[in-house]
Amino acid sequence: MLLTVIVFLIILGLLVFVHEFGHFITAKKMGMKVEEFGFGFPPRLVKLFHKDGTDYTLNWIPLGGFVKIKGEAGDHLEDEDSFSHKKPWQRFIVLIAGVTMNMILGWVLLSIGFMIGMPQVVDSLSAGATVTAESIQIVSVDPNSAAAEAGIKPGDKILQIDDTKISSIAQLQDIVKQSSAEITLLLDRGGKQIDLKIAPRPLSENGDKVLGVGLVKTGIVSYPFFQAIIEGGKATAYLTWQIISSFAVLLKNLVTGQQVSADIAGPVGIAVLTGQVMQLGFVYLLQFAALLSINLAIINILPIPALDGGRILFLAVEKIRRRPVDQKLEAFIHNIGFILLMILLLFVTVRDIGKFNSAIFSIFKKIF
Repeated sequence: MLLTVIVFLIILGLLVFVHEFGHFITAKKMGMKVEEFGFGFPPRLVKLFHKDGTDYTLNWIPLGGFVKIKGEAGDHLEDEDSFSHKKPWQRFIVLIAGVTMNMILGWVLLSIGFMIGMPQVVDSLSAGATVTAESIQIVSVDPNSAAAEAGIKPGDKILQIDDTKISSIAQLQDIVKQSSAEITLLLDRGGKQIDLKIAPRPLSENGDKVLGVGLVKTGIVSYPFFQAIIEGGKATAYLTWQIISSFAVLLKNLVTGQQVSADIAGPVGIAVLTGQVMQLGFVYLLQFAALLSINLAIINILPIPALDGGRILFLAVEKIRRRPVDQKLEAFIHNIGFILLMILLLFVTVRDIGKFNSAIFSIFKKIF
């Protein structure tokens, strides 16, 4: 739908704009001349205004923004307002500011989510939490189980079995164990209620019948204002650690030649996921945007040429060698890195189009 595309562009634009604003404001504070702050990506549509030596422009591609700092390519070395003239610690602050702003944005979005109420596992909550709309949610499905054959999916919420409403995992397990034949599950799937018939299978160890799913008890959790900010910070730290751990496992599997199970999505995949999350509600969209912002921060800090982390790596080499790296060599390496990243993005986009072709066709059909 058109709304999905608009929301996707707003989220992506916000993430990139906040990132670039971090570079912009710290460059100004460090006495560097910012030649241009662009809303959206070139080509330029119009120059909005000029202030304090900076052109503020509106560009055609609505995917965030960019800053053009004097001397960031290594030129103007003798000019005091040049990026390349400043001390390494000043340049480091400017380079790390984009990542920092994305982490702060993730924190802010999660804090807002906890203020208005956000879905969370309710097994161990901090004091002061208010919980509503508790439910039993499926988080995993054994591929060889009765649940998989019946069409149960991760994310489904179990509302009742036959005519019995379910209020706890223990209650659900007891009913399934004692079932003698086929049972009917009433599920909530993305806000829609569906009935599925399933015949639980006995475990070989003790004969108890099971569905073959992993379960958690979830609810809409909210906190008072100041505590919501603290919980938002905790959630940001937790998500950051989980993402870093996932990256570490991914890299380990790539190096050792093991199967890579991580599912990587590009802009097309993220756009489709945005549409799916929108159906769940506004607070889920907040969570999704926060997760994307934290992901963007972590990816940008990786020591890969053309990314902020790659530029920080060259800055560290300069500090160790006590002299700058040859600017032509550094520019060449960053250009190669940029080309490789674009090739990777193209590959992921093509794969996403093949994976989500039906969803993409549906979106374009509704737009045009």
